Amino acid sequence: MTDTTNTELSNYCLDIARRAKVASAELVRVSGQQKNDWLRESARMLRERIDDLEAANQHDLDAAPSYRLTDAQIDRLRLTSDRIEGIAAALEEIAMLADPIGEVIDSSVRPNGLDIHKVRVPLGVVFFIYESRPNVTADAAAICVKSSNAVILRGGKEAIHSSRAIVEVLAEAAKNNGLPADAVQLVSTTDREAVGHFLKMADLIDVAIPRGGDGLIRRVSAEAAMPVIKHFAGNCHVYVDRAADVEMAELITVNAKCQRMGVCNAAESLVVHTEIAGEFLPRVAMSLDQHKVELRGDARTLELVPIAKQATDRDYDEEFLGPVLAVKVVESLDEAIDHINQHGSKHTDAIVTTDLLAAEEFVKRVDTSAVVVNASTRFNDGGQFGLGAEIGISTDKFHARGPCGLKELTSYKYVVHGQGQLRE
Repeated sequence: MTDTTNTELSNYCLDIARRAKVASAELVRVSGQQKNDWLRESARMLRERIDDLEAANQHDLDAAPSYRLTDAQIDRLRLTSDRIEGIAAALEEIAMLADPIGEVIDSSVRPNGLDIHKVRVPLGVVFFIYESRPNVTADAAAICVKSSNAVILRGGKEAIHSSRAIVEVLAEAAKNNGLPADAVQLVSTTDREAVGHFLKMADLIDVAIPRGGDGLIRRVSAEAAMPVIKHFAGNCHVYVDRAADVEMAELITVNAKCQRMGVCNAAESLVVHTEIAGEFLPRVAMSLDQHKVELRGDARTLELVPIAKQATDRDYDEEFLGPVLAVKVVESLDEAIDHINQHGSKHTDAIVTTDLLAAEEFVKRVDTSAVVVNASTRFNDGGQFGLGAEIGISTDKFHARGPCGLKELTSYKYVVHGQGQLRE
């Protein structure tokens, strides 16, 4: 489905949402064992169909130049046998996680004998809009259904063939294991107006989760009639304190920036205390130069690293997703924290220091979804945190923050048991 009239498009979207709502009601009756069997069978089928998945992905790669994708975006789009194995392994890891549905979060017995339980329940229907990463299709479907939510997937047009091939596998495995056929649905039209139709359906869709560029997220936040869990840009910082171990700081900075540049938890800004800048910056610049990373810095940075370029104010706000790193030399821990809170995106920020008090101050005052002490920003990830796959990293504060895994896709209800008590 590609070309539609507005009425046809509206009806198409409405049909998907209605079927998702029915599926969400059926999912609450599906056992944890059925969901786990579905995940494991999906993993097995993905491995068996590597050739089919790579062929579908090649269609998307062939079309990439026409969409003017950057090298980083093409890297996100590409499926290899190793990446398909990674997708399958992630599904198996999710199957091993405890089912959150029905978990008693808290309980108490009141003086009148009422037994009150706070019990975890699914959100219902999730509308997920995301960029060109085929693995996200499988990850999102897996954690939504594992947490008993139906999901409507609206991936980027750049990955439509890859996403369709993955969803076909998931749907076949769902049918084989007694899950509702419409628990996972992929929006097949690439018409951008479809998103607007779905965002009006608050009676059928319980939450919208956009994961992509700033423009997409702001559009969804402005138009959605239902709650939105936002995944804004990842302008992540590494702050090298005056009390840092220089070798550790170098390794962390290079890993945070270079281990994989086109992802949201890669470092985009380096903040360095002036007392260690003379020793640290020339050293780390040499290491980063081996990865062809361009440094854009302030006047002090340019003095210490002649190959660096002058940074603009905009550079300190930028998510480069490629071989560019903004650098700022500061006079104090306070200035570092102020710089990060002003320019960061509240995603992931790290401090490298041997000073426990400085670390504690940084942890308390930096406003971010994940603050890291003496480790790479690349660890802010659902898998690395032991959550299994994630549907995104929320830079919001309600209703979830940081990696959104199974529990972040649930709400709760109060279940009250009595023996005939009446309120006086």
